[in-house]
Amino acid sequence: MLTFQRLYSTTLNARSKLSALRAAMSQLDAIIIPSEDAHQSEYTAQCDNRREWLSDFTGSAGCAVVTQSEALLFTDGRYFLQANKQLDSTQWKLMKQGIPGVPSWQDYVTKHLPVHASVGIDPSVINVAQAKQLEDNLAARGSRLIYTETNLVDQVRERVPERPHESIKRHPLEYAGKSARDKLQELRQALKGKCSVLSRLDEIAWLFNLRGSDIHCCPVFFSYCLITPDKAFLYVQKDVMEDKIRTELEQLGIEIRKYDDIVSDLLTFDHTMFSIDPDGTNMSILQALNRNSNQIDLEPSPVQLLKAIKNPAELKGLRDCHKWDAIALCRHFAWLSEKISKQEQVWEIEAAEHLNDMRRCHPLYVGPSFDTIAASGPNGAIIHYSPTRQDCSKIDPFELYLCDSGGHYLNGTTDVTRTYLFSGEPSLFQKRAFIRVLQAHIAIDQAIFPEGVTGYQLDSVARQPLWKDGLDFRHGVGHGVGAYLNVHEGPHGIGSRKAYDQVPLQAGMIVTNEPGYYKDRQFGIRIENVLHVQKSRFEHFLGFEHLTFLPLGSKMMDSQLLNSEEIDWINRYHSDCRNNIEPFLGDSKALAWLEKETEPI
Repeated sequence: MLTFQRLYSTTLNARSKLSALRAAMSQLDAIIIPSEDAHQSEYTAQCDNRREWLSDFTGSAGCAVVTQSEALLFTDGRYFLQANKQLDSTQWKLMKQGIPGVPSWQDYVTKHLPVHASVGIDPSVINVAQAKQLEDNLAARGSRLIYTETNLVDQVRERVPERPHESIKRHPLEYAGKSARDKLQELRQALKGKCSVLSRLDEIAWLFNLRGSDIHCCPVFFSYCLITPDKAFLYVQKDVMEDKIRTELEQLGIEIRKYDDIVSDLLTFDHTMFSIDPDGTNMSILQALNRNSNQIDLEPSPVQLLKAIKNPAELKGLRDCHKWDAIALCRHFAWLSEKISKQEQVWEIEAAEHLNDMRRCHPLYVGPSFDTIAASGPNGAIIHYSPTRQDCSKIDPFELYLCDSGGHYLNGTTDVTRTYLFSGEPSLFQKRAFIRVLQAHIAIDQAIFPEGVTGYQLDSVARQPLWKDGLDFRHGVGHGVGAYLNVHEGPHGIGSRKAYDQVPLQAGMIVTNEPGYYKDRQFGIRIENVLHVQKSRFEHFLGFEHLTFLPLGSKMMDSQLLNSEEIDWINRYHSDCRNNIEPFLGDSKALAWLEKETEPI
């Protein structure tokens, strides 16, 4: 049975929240409530979960638009099933992005509202690029974008949780591979004499070799950074930094300031040339800079690319932690397989917790890089399903089991997905769909491409095997991964998003390879490895090195649907799994499981 925990579940509550918001927005025709916080974070702290509080939809991506007569939730194909379950359909309308005829939220507020409309938004939760485009599009219809002085959702919430302020920790140089001093020098060289305001939390954590835990599963801390040609100002919350770390930063010429002072400081800052990332900076920052008549260049943050191309120490750490992760995964799946073979009941959340326990055995393990997707049968079709103790299913051994999980280690971050069947035989359609997904996965893993090629251009390479059978999937092929940072990292990726066509793949980048297929309310299939972009044997061409080592799923294999090159790849990959894991496994049951799952086909 597919169910979801609802934090605010009654129809009356949904209606009352919307009524209160409509009263607060009485001077507006519509209000926009994005998912993001002031730092454009994908995952947010509870204090910033405004869209979730208002709509009950817990997915990480989506935007709510509320008028005096309608409430609409816009989200993408990863979340259609989840949103259908969580939204109160008597109060909310689900707008399925990507479906023909369904407008984006931007098109809706500019083209579907009456002319001369007043549309409100908190300037601290919309980035500069979106805000400027929205201003122009609304103005073309005689409408206006109104920046509210306070967040109207916060005004009507029963209780706004306190902003987290956990301790900030130093990230050791042996894992970071480059000192904060050297990173600051590289950044200043890229800025060419300009100042810059950094808002993205992972950029700031990377730049100063610091880590935190203010956002669930993300090793970041709430902060801003103001960089000048000769100074740096780090804005953090009070009492989050040990004196020793503070002293080390001050020795680098970094002044520690109060987190809430960023806007007031910018209003009086006396420097005329700024470089601001329009996609990573909220509109309230730009408003503050504009009031002081600064010259502002809107351009990508140099930190994005500096962070994305891993240095040798980061690459070593990523290779090592993926091997440790594989050991934990083998032990976990051996345990799970044994439980099921004994006809013992295992709940999805029980499996997720056991996997975390296996990872925790390693001394460098910090915690999960996202909530584990342990999904049996129909739950696997919900692309970002996550079980809880209040809401999950028993693992059905005769249904496909999709497990997507990852871990943060001090030397790297992992993300891996497998789809297994424990008992019985898959249907012919399930097996064929699995093989098509596997062929898509192999196509990316084996790809060789010229320097300058983007992940946008590789997207169709992965989808081609599925398209031959009229199949597809509603998510990207791959995303960047941080080095003990966010599990989703830009600016690169593999997919059809326009942003992925702006940044070529480069040697040293990390990207996932995760094609899939999902049959609504029946099953889901996804196969995911983490890849390292590296130079190929041909000059000026690139290829991939897979960092993930975990068997692909023996019960789903069908050599009749595979060509000889694909069979060779599978056998080589499984040989790599054994060679990288066996010497360190130290568990007879896990070893037996590994050997069985990696037998040649």
